[in-house]
Amino acid sequence: MIPNAIEVVTLFVEDIAAAKAFYQRVFAPEIVYDDDVSAVLAFSGAMVNLLAASEAPPLVEPRPVAPSAAGTGMLLTIRVASVNAAVKELEAAGVTLLNGPIDRPWGRRTAAFADPSGHVWEIAEVIA
Repeated sequence: MIPNAIEVVTLFVEDIAAAKAFYQRVFAPEIVYDDDVSAVLAFSGAMVNLLAASEAPPLVEPRPVAPSAAGTGMLLTIRVASVNAAVKELEAAGVTLLNGPIDRPWGRRTAAFADPSGHVWEIAEVIA
């Protein structure tokens, strides 16, 4: 049986410099590895690998690498204690929200934003 613990999520990005700057500004993660085409960032319990889209084809062949203009293909969620407080921090960092804060019927208050390559992140707070 394959373990169900995610070690790394790799995000293909068009502009590696812009992606690195965005993630440093928004999440301030520890950088595990960094070069001209990638940056591996430590998140709690996992890592996010920002990889230049030009380097992605050998990793996903024979599937094509979709351009960010093709639309959103996933949503990454981070639990926070207070969505309202996190939104203030995001706005102070110059991040524009896609939506939220919104109280969802499944018991979460959420807000969403995108990185420079269009990967959508959601912050979520448990509500009663």
